[in-house]
Amino acid sequence: MSVGRIAIIGAGPTGLGAAYRLQELGYRDWTVYERNPHVGGLASSRTDSAGFTYDIGGHVMFSHYDYFDRLVDRMLGNEFQELMRESWIRMFDRWIPYPLQNNIRHLPKSVLLECLDGLVDAQRLDPQATANFSEWVDAVFGTGIARHFMRPYNFKVWAHPLEMMSKEWIAERVSMVDLKRALANVVLERDDLSWGPNNKFKYPVDGGTGGLYERFIPYIRNHLQLNREVVEIDHLAKRLRLADGAEDRYDVLLSTMPIPELLRVLRPVTAGPIDAARGLHHTQGLVVGIGLARPCRTTKCWTYFPESNAPFYRVTFLSNYSPRIAPEGHSLLLTETSSSEYKNEDRLSIVDRVVEGLVATGVMEAEDRGRIVATHVEEVEYFYPVPTLTRDTALAEIQAFLMARGIHSRGRFGAWCYEISNMDHSVMQGVEVVSSLLLGEPEKTWQTPRLAVPELRLA
Repeated sequence: MSVGRIAIIGAGPTGLGAAYRLQELGYRDWTVYERNPHVGGLASSRTDSAGFTYDIGGHVMFSHYDYFDRLVDRMLGNEFQELMRESWIRMFDRWIPYPLQNNIRHLPKSVLLECLDGLVDAQRLDPQATANFSEWVDAVFGTGIARHFMRPYNFKVWAHPLEMMSKEWIAERVSMVDLKRALANVVLERDDLSWGPNNKFKYPVDGGTGGLYERFIPYIRNHLQLNREVVEIDHLAKRLRLADGAEDRYDVLLSTMPIPELLRVLRPVTAGPIDAARGLHHTQGLVVGIGLARPCRTTKCWTYFPESNAPFYRVTFLSNYSPRIAPEGHSLLLTETSSSEYKNEDRLSIVDRVVEGLVATGVMEAEDRGRIVATHVEEVEYFYPVPTLTRDTALAEIQAFLMARGIHSRGRFGAWCYEISNMDHSVMQGVEVVSSLLLGEPEKTWQTPRLAVPELRLA
């Protein structure tokens, strides 16, 4: 099937997934425009002059799709590390295995009792009857775990009040509570480490996470244009204008731009979608890498930080992922800090505050301050799409407007759905758009948003 000329904006995971599928199907009339000089988007990596490779956040390569698994195998061959997840929580000056609710035996006795009381009380509550994420947290985890971990940690991540957030995004992202299992772990003094879909994951030997996406280039090179920013889209004439003044035409457009940025460059656009976009919220990110002139002294993969003694919510021990992430005898820590209008973070002081937080939480020793040989700050305007209560209604209006004009908005910020924003989800959104256009196959990962309809109740 031919649908005419296909233009793709963005060479992140979604754009690359679409591009790979197009060449796989032998389609020829398409182009990818990427404003940066490299591919990968938020999944790209940077290597500095000292030999440290930094990801933009703590990425984990696991999959829900056979197609993605085969694609990764083709791209990486044998050039990957396979790691068993070691994820921890740092609180009350101790390391606690993740998830907390299965390992509360490590808490101070008074806090443990508070958490157990809350878990028991929560058995009388109905999570389905809750109106937002804040209420859901109390109903599922009880007030103890909510107070000490879930509330402070999630505010650190989302940088938005939990009352603003929907509960519908949860799915596999948050481990549920099995009260009997939690009690058994306390009584038997048993650690419970196996939860989650990513308890085993792959990581490229070379190039960081971005090393995977750089390997797409040979397959799509003749259709890929780097350093080409789209600054205007005329959906009536179906033309793109680039920052250098050049233009191109299209019949179908796949955009991975953040939705507000897409609407900003779209011509003409009515007030409806622009007004609706005010219901979309996101975090900004400050990703700070700290290179140390000493080997890593732990086998941990990453650790969560709910307390206020550090600005970051997560630290990834990135040099444990591949021996080529840091120079021999060195280690690399990667921290993530979120901000928003509800949670301000000072960019100028972030490195100093991160270092102090690493020392305060025991990740670094005081003398490690003198072993810091490299730092890197990545300032990310669009970090997480926040699943707010206003999101789905906004997306229903915006996506209907775009789809009616031949524009497929997909990807982490093109779909604006956190629950389908893993790397595998993002790649497959691109793959599935192409399969839908050329083969008539339905998209499975992305679903058409629907306006919320009040539930009808019988009197």
